[in-house]
Amino acid sequence: MKKVAVVILNWNGAAMLRQYLPQVLEYSRDEADVYVADNASTDNSLDLLRTSFPEVKLIVLEQNWGFAEGYNKALSQIDTEYYLLLNSDIEVTPHWLTPLISFMDTHPQVAACQPKLHSIFERDYFEYAGACGGYLDRYGYPYCRGRVFDVVETDKGQYDTPAEIHWATGAALLVRSRIYKEVGGLDGRFFAHQEEIDMCWRMRIRGYQIYCLPQSVVYHVGGGTLPKSNPMKTYLNFRNNLTMLFKCLPQSDLRHVMAVRWFLDYLAAFQTLFLKQDWRGFKAIYRARRDFKRWKKDFECDRRMIQQSRADGVKDYVSMVLLWQYYARGRHTFKELPR
Repeated sequence: MKKVAVVILNWNGAAMLRQYLPQVLEYSRDEADVYVADNASTDNSLDLLRTSFPEVKLIVLEQNWGFAEGYNKALSQIDTEYYLLLNSDIEVTPHWLTPLISFMDTHPQVAACQPKLHSIFERDYFEYAGACGGYLDRYGYPYCRGRVFDVVETDKGQYDTPAEIHWATGAALLVRSRIYKEVGGLDGRFFAHQEEIDMCWRMRIRGYQIYCLPQSVVYHVGGGTLPKSNPMKTYLNFRNNLTMLFKCLPQSDLRHVMAVRWFLDYLAAFQTLFLKQDWRGFKAIYRARRDFKRWKKDFECDRRMIQQSRADGVKDYVSMVLLWQYYARGRHTFKELPR
């Protein structure tokens, strides 16, 4: 068994597997074993894997556990030094694993890293979901080197140095299995969206580091399961982001941040309703706020344990307000933002 397991979580993704899995196998087999964990697909994914990709190690899950718990269930069955979580809609490139593994082997305090992500449709552009590594502002808004809100930059080599980041995208995430287990893996209650940001934050709270290695490049379709405008995606992003903040923010910031977010979230909801005429989007944000309030008590024990594990000197976020920088100051790219 190799020390790296590339694990693709699949749900009704036969078309994606047919298109992108051959390159994953070709460009990974020297350094990693390739697994597909199937989340109870109802298409012909399993038949395709068994007949066309016999070298893939197959894990069949009995129900659709979602992204977070699906990976937890699958990875619990794999014994290896590193897990590489890979979306089924990723096109990898030759030697894509080499810089990631080499960096992790020589930097034991790094818990996880990601490659540089380009759009598969506009190949000179960064890809929305992870670009060149992610950060958080003081109110929990995520952004990336190469992507701020909906502004995605052309890659001109401006972020081609390895960088410590706040979070690495779950679309292509290399993580030490030992630390994955130490922090409890992805939070299965999130189901999908922002679960990798939450996990990376919990790793950083313990004193570990997260990196982006742009010497490795992959191409991502993105939105393969839910497009950005889907109300369910809006709901999960708002609910899970609030839950992550409740779990991970230090006590000194919690009350202030949550009060400001109450205002900002309802402002976003009414803008969605009146400016975009999007009733479903409005309801998604309202439901997210309501459901967060209902289940917040279920995370109080998690919060205590996470805060008790806090190492000295952890920088939880970038001390700036992204909304102000973007809308009031007109700073739309990462390089224009305060560090």
